[in-house]
Amino acid sequence: MLNLETQNGALERSTFQSKLFGIKINIVPLGIYLFMLVCMFLAVNRGLMPSGLIGGMTLLALYGYACAELGGRIPLLKYVGGTVIMATFLPSYLVYVDLIPKLAVTSIVTFMKTTNFLYVYIACLVVGSICSMNRYVLVKAFLKMFVPLVIGTIVAMAVGTLAGVLLGIGWYHTFFFIVIPILAGGVGEGALPLSMGYSSIMGTEQDAIFASVLPCVMLGSLLAIIISGGLNMLGQKHPEYTGNGNLLKTGDDEVLKAAAIAEEEKKKIPIDNTKMLNVALFAFSLFIGGTWVDSVIGLPAPIVMLVTAVCLKAAGLVPDYVDQGAHALFRFIVLFTPPLLLGVGVAMTPWKNVVAVFTNPAYLVIIFITVASLIATAWFISQKLNMNPVEAAMVVACHSGQGGTGDVAILTAGKRLELMPFAQVSTRLGGVANVTMAIALMRILAGN
Repeated sequence: MLNLETQNGALERSTFQSKLFGIKINIVPLGIYLFMLVCMFLAVNRGLMPSGLIGGMTLLALYGYACAELGGRIPLLKYVGGTVIMATFLPSYLVYVDLIPKLAVTSIVTFMKTTNFLYVYIACLVVGSICSMNRYVLVKAFLKMFVPLVIGTIVAMAVGTLAGVLLGIGWYHTFFFIVIPILAGGVGEGALPLSMGYSSIMGTEQDAIFASVLPCVMLGSLLAIIISGGLNMLGQKHPEYTGNGNLLKTGDDEVLKAAAIAEEEKKKIPIDNTKMLNVALFAFSLFIGGTWVDSVIGLPAPIVMLVTAVCLKAAGLVPDYVDQGAHALFRFIVLFTPPLLLGVGVAMTPWKNVVAVFTNPAYLVIIFITVASLIATAWFISQKLNMNPVEAAMVVACHSGQGGTGDVAILTAGKRLELMPFAQVSTRLGGVANVTMAIALMRILAGN
């Protein structure tokens, strides 16, 4: 009898544990999530929440995975990047209405501002993705992607500016303060240097200019996220338009077919922690080297890191050891996407700036036309270049995103994070070119 009761008790405990750890909040088992929640509540209630790595990362995970889970369950929204939208913009709103404890907000902001977690994420994601790619596919795809990117950008500038003229805003304001910010490559490396250049030419305060262009960047990125989610749905319904993560079509090229099969086989290889760690150190070293180059010639470190990794891979200088570790690193770092987006929403996305854009319907129309024409042009041009239009459109859509974070959000919504290297070229190099061109053109028009 005692033995039977013991067995029943063990069975009940086993059932309880299976329920507690079988249910997940995104990737976190419910049991661990509840434990995190209790510990955070106790610490915040006593004002003891750490503001460093432990406190910041725990808060990012606690809120980030919950928002992502919510976004993935809302009908309709879940099909157009709901996970990304909720993980990024819901936290911004919660901060605005004071529904996140002040101490928690402070810890998150401090973590995002002082640890450079975003750059760690981008370094691992970009280097991991590039170094694990097939060399032939990398070279051929990079050469081809510039065509839809450049043509799409020119069309978006022309159509967006024309829309502003027709709506009575004027070409000058539309071009410099709405269209260009959308295509500037994000906030840190787009809107900020753009506003600095504008302020020096116009003789006005940078903060005022920055506040006026930031909503355009944010809404353009949000629209790109939604469209990317829609492109993913379109690819599921019409497989002939997508390569399921491959930028180039493989139907007429046996080498690319073999490369696509090899990429699928890589997903079955067990993660090697030693190789993964060494590739992470390699990625960090590339970024540090990029900061030195930045100090010498003024080229941003992320761009230096990206170009260097591409050159090494294209030249065949990446050994198999690094290739295998890079794929493992990529698979690992992707798990941190929801916490990262949560941090961006709290620390870098003021809700008031997002709402401000909605007070002017003309802005909404211009932003929509600019982003839509950019993506639509890439869709049609890519088909002439033997590229998969879904993937090509997503890569070019990143040109209207919020820099590195926008790339993550857009590709996550489209479930195509493996396209990150191409997105980085689209966003960063395209953004730098547009910012430089816009400031030079404004200076010429101003007669300075």
